[in-house]
Amino acid sequence: MRFRSFLIITFLFFGFSKSTAQSYELGKVTIAELKEKSNPKDTTAPAAILFKKAKTSFTYNKDKGFVAIHVYEFKIKIYKKEGLKWADQKVRFYIGYETLGEDRLEFSNAITYNLENGAIVKTKLDNQGTFRKKVNKFWNEKLITMPNVKVGSVIEYKYILKSENIVKLPDFDFQYEIPVNYFEYKTDIPEYYIYKTIAIGSYKIETDSKFTDKTQSFEDQYNHSSSISYRQISSFYTGKDIPALTNEPYVDNMDNYKGSIQHELERIRYPDQPVKDYAMTWEGVATTIFKDKDFGKELSERSFLLEDVRRILANVESQNEKLKIIFKFVQNKMNWNEKNDYYTEKGVVKAYADQTGNVAEINFILISMLKLAGIEANPVLVSTTGNGVPVYPTRTGFNYVIAAAEIDGNQILLDASNKFTIPGILPLNVLNWKGRLIKNDGTSKEINLVPTTTSKEVWNVLAKIDHQGKIEGKVKVQRTDYNAFVFRTENANKSQENYLEKLEEQFGDIKISNYTAENKKANSSEPVVEVFSLVSTNRIEIIGDRIFINPLLFFTRTKNPFNQEIRQMPVCFGYPAQEKFNLSLEIPEGYTIESLPTPVRIVSESKDLVYFLNIASQGNKIQISSSKEINNSIFAADQYSGLKELFQKMIVSQNEKIVLKKI
Repeated sequence: MRFRSFLIITFLFFGFSKSTAQSYELGKVTIAELKEKSNPKDTTAPAAILFKKAKTSFTYNKDKGFVAIHVYEFKIKIYKKEGLKWADQKVRFYIGYETLGEDRLEFSNAITYNLENGAIVKTKLDNQGTFRKKVNKFWNEKLITMPNVKVGSVIEYKYILKSENIVKLPDFDFQYEIPVNYFEYKTDIPEYYIYKTIAIGSYKIETDSKFTDKTQSFEDQYNHSSSISYRQISSFYTGKDIPALTNEPYVDNMDNYKGSIQHELERIRYPDQPVKDYAMTWEGVATTIFKDKDFGKELSERSFLLEDVRRILANVESQNEKLKIIFKFVQNKMNWNEKNDYYTEKGVVKAYADQTGNVAEINFILISMLKLAGIEANPVLVSTTGNGVPVYPTRTGFNYVIAAAEIDGNQILLDASNKFTIPGILPLNVLNWKGRLIKNDGTSKEINLVPTTTSKEVWNVLAKIDHQGKIEGKVKVQRTDYNAFVFRTENANKSQENYLEKLEEQFGDIKISNYTAENKKANSSEPVVEVFSLVSTNRIEIIGDRIFINPLLFFTRTKNPFNQEIRQMPVCFGYPAQEKFNLSLEIPEGYTIESLPTPVRIVSESKDLVYFLNIASQGNKIQISSSKEINNSIFAADQYSGLKELFQKMIVSQNEKIVLKKI
């Protein structure tokens, strides 16, 4: 997909120009900085990061070998009341290693600066402003609340993260929801470790790398002073004037696109030792995951399911029918505990007995039952939208697992952890670019998670307009596939009263009666169908002897969702969709049609967006048909201006009036 070019730049070292960076140090706050009323590059910003600095280096000891030390320094200016939240800072650190010691995190140099009576006043953070919080069994979190922060303050702080994990270094983010005036990141990596370095974002980064010599002292096993000398790769990254990551409409996960520098270990090459490869192929990832007892072993646990499979499939011959029955059985029986993972937690046997489990346990049970029924089924590793996009082979890039079944050469993706999914329809947060299907023989293949079938929403309206502008009508709306799934997810558990109240408000205070709905909760494989009557008294404009009507009545779009001049991120619609309206309007007695809107057909160059509005009259009836088709799930940021223009043409078309004249 074209949007990937926005995401990834792999650095090639030795040959970039070195940045002529200024000196940025903590403790050097000036009166000019405290007097500054707004950010020079973004006057709307509530705060700005004046600089962010970080350094990653390695220290050596006889017990652990090399350990990574990450040092971070921040200097932040508060411009507006909305920026006061930046006084609260939190950092997560990992404690869930099996063989490594847990990470250690310490804050220091936390000071708030204010200008009082022309003088700089410093307030230091005391221990009462530091908190530690357990997130889960894998992560802890440290939080600080900076003291005496007000509009105009400058805050500074530093933290040091010590980690025995040298396989995956922490990401260095250089883009936030506020502007970053300057950043720099320095890494000193022993020559024994070769890392893959990837930049996320589309911003200019200056970088320089060179070999330097390093000697470290340490105590050996006899408590004697010893030393180790080696060469290291010293790299320096810097950039300035990084704009705020703005909250744009139709974005799957903003964190997928924010500026970041990432490192993952490819190989280790110690002197006089074989090279140890960490740069996994996808086949390597698949093999490693299957060897884990909480994955491969759990997928082989099937005997406890055999009796139920035989019972529910008695006298069923069709494989497609078997798949539907097994899927519905697992979906109804099992309850998701709201935990995502591709490893089991308590195991499939206990999860089945408890009728509750995490995503892996539920979908492993589904896979095993399908296999017992003679259907080819395998797990597919997925990264949800909130987890990011796995752009290179890695186990850490995934956090979810679904099932893929194959019948007569057709592949069907399944997730039984959600109560409203059906075969071929997945939760929206799973529709994240590519998944990885893996088999127990170590092979794997890429799976496209983005739907190709168009989901539809079709509105049919029969309405009558009287001479006072009152509209009375009947409406039938039908939703299929993902449009039906979204409707069920959002509304199935709402009371009808609350749902209709919001629907009336959405359409401009109409009054709804005689409401019925089919397949709102049950029969998820069937379309959701709603039927109701309505009355509206405020959608028609009467001026003198003329009546002015929007051709799409309550469905008229008046605002373009794309109102920015420049788009930072791709536009993500989630899935291909069609929205169609068929209206039949009976005009009031004593009026004739003076003019009708011009029929319109708009097609993008790639045919990813198609819109039409047709309108015709016969006697006292006006027939209107309108359709908007979005045939692509993702549009690259450089397609934004064309997308914005097409949406604007649609809005103009929908707002051209039907004009009736009194006879």
